[in-house]
Amino acid sequence: MASSSSTRSIVLGLSLWFLLISPALSLTCTSQSKNLKNEIYAHCLDLPSLSSFLHFTYDASNRSLSIAFVAAPAKSGGWIAWAINPTAPGMAGSQALVAYKDSKGAVTVKLYNVSSYASIVPTKKLSFDVWDTSADESGGLMRIYGKVKVPEELAKAGKLNQVWQVGPSVTPGGMIAKHDFAPPNLNSKGALDLSGAQTGGGSTGTDSRTKKRNIHGVLNAVSWGILFPIGAIIARYLRTFESADPAWFYLHVLCQSSAYAIGVAGWGTGLKLGSDSKGVTYTGHRNIGIALFSLATVQIFALFLRPKKDHKYRFHWNLYHHGVGYAILVLGIINVFKGLDILNPENKWKSAYIIVISVLGGIAVLLEAITWIVVISRKSRSRKA
Repeated sequence: MASSSSTRSIVLGLSLWFLLISPALSLTCTSQSKNLKNEIYAHCLDLPSLSSFLHFTYDASNRSLSIAFVAAPAKSGGWIAWAINPTAPGMAGSQALVAYKDSKGAVTVKLYNVSSYASIVPTKKLSFDVWDTSADESGGLMRIYGKVKVPEELAKAGKLNQVWQVGPSVTPGGMIAKHDFAPPNLNSKGALDLSGAQTGGGSTGTDSRTKKRNIHGVLNAVSWGILFPIGAIIARYLRTFESADPAWFYLHVLCQSSAYAIGVAGWGTGLKLGSDSKGVTYTGHRNIGIALFSLATVQIFALFLRPKKDHKYRFHWNLYHHGVGYAILVLGIINVFKGLDILNPENKWKSAYIIVISVLGGIAVLLEAITWIVVISRKSRSRKA
């Protein structure tokens, strides 16, 4: 009975793990076509940050670019923006289309000249022609529609610098509030290939960095945040049942060794991200990561020094092994949440991880009660004998 219950717990935990990292849960630009206006766009891109999407058609004969930009505001009552920067890859100097709800609750589009980071000025005209602008909202997403006359020099190059952003609020006078300065916001830029040949947001390295951060996050969430807790549950509860010996030990070793291997890969990607991001330091997250790697490495190598059950040092080894193991467990979960705060993904990813940990915690509480009943029953039978 206990073995079957534990097996079900592992399967359930792993199922939720796959739910957490499954890309099938994410919206894609191709899934949104039915929610757009009647126009059919030749290309669509899943932009590499802020869960944003761009549908577009470029007519080289007259240099007209038709776009539909899709994103969710940072908060209810917030704004979204898509811009072209004719001179540089960043926000300063960009010419933006911004959508938000006006005082009457209607979604409207305004033009902004972002001449510098300190000056975001509403304007009636951009440095290039813009027409047929409109916006709508449904399902928590806003959409900006418009047509742009691509400047001749950009049309010749076949690429342009695009910038996109989301913000939390708008004043009654139409002044947009500052957006967050988390990594997804700072990396919401890229080169748009007018031919539609690319499959990402740009060729400036933003997409690559975002993928590395996501890989880093997934690897560490799976290793320190999910597999290590599952391995601890296996060791603590399965060994109570004589029929599970020595299977529980091999399951425990397999789970923790796999978690360690994945965790080392995640730690390595973190080092690479750190070396590629000079001046950007997340001290707490980094220090906990170093501590986790060090403790887990000592824990893995201690396996080879494991005394036999009747050895005089076995008691001390158990104290050390359990103490370090629980430290890894607690620090791993804390650091996963710190990482989620840094990555600032959609709320559903944090919610999914909370569900996973809650389910594993519930399973642990249930098995704790079952094992205590088994132990007490065993002692009672022993006294009667």
